[in-house]
Amino acid sequence: MAAQEMTAPRSQAIEDYAKAIYALEVMRHHRLLDQVQLEHVLSEELEEAIAAKLGDPKYDPHGDPIPTRELTIEEGTTQTLQSLEPGTRGRFVRVSDSDPEMLRFLAERGIAPGDPLEVVEKQPFEGPLFVRFGDNVQVLGGTLATAMRVEVRP
Repeated sequence: MAAQEMTAPRSQAIEDYAKAIYALEVMRHHRLLDQVQLEHVLSEELEEAIAAKLGDPKYDPHGDPIPTRELTIEEGTTQTLQSLEPGTRGRFVRVSDSDPEMLRFLAERGIAPGDPLEVVEKQPFEGPLFVRFGDNVQVLGGTLATAMRVEVRP
C-alpha cells in the first residue's frame, strides 16, 4: 500500500512538470514569433493553408476586413459610433486594433463585431454614449465610441 501511495503523487508531479515544460515551449514560440514580422516571410502556400484552416475568414477579430486573394478589400461605408445621434440604428462593424484592450472590454460586455445596435443617449463634449445592444444598454466612453465603426441602417 505504501508503494501505491508514493506512486500517485510521483506520477502527478511528473505530469505537472511535463505540462509546465510544454507551457514554456508554447510561450517561447509565441514570444519569438512576436519579435518577427511573419507577414513579410509568409509563403503563398502557408497563407492558403492558414486561410483554409480558418474557413477563409473575411474579417479579423477586431472586425477589420481581410484582403481577398485578389487583394481587394470588401468594406462598406462606416461611421464612428461617436458621430451618431440618438435614435440611430446600425451594426457594429469593427474597433481600432491599435488598442487590444478595447476589444477585450467590449467582449467582457458581450459586444462583438456584427452586433446590431441603437444609440439611446449621447452626452455632450465627447461624453459617454448609451447604446443598446440586444436587450442591454451599455455606457461607452467617448474614446472607445470614436474607435468603434458602425454601418448605419436607414
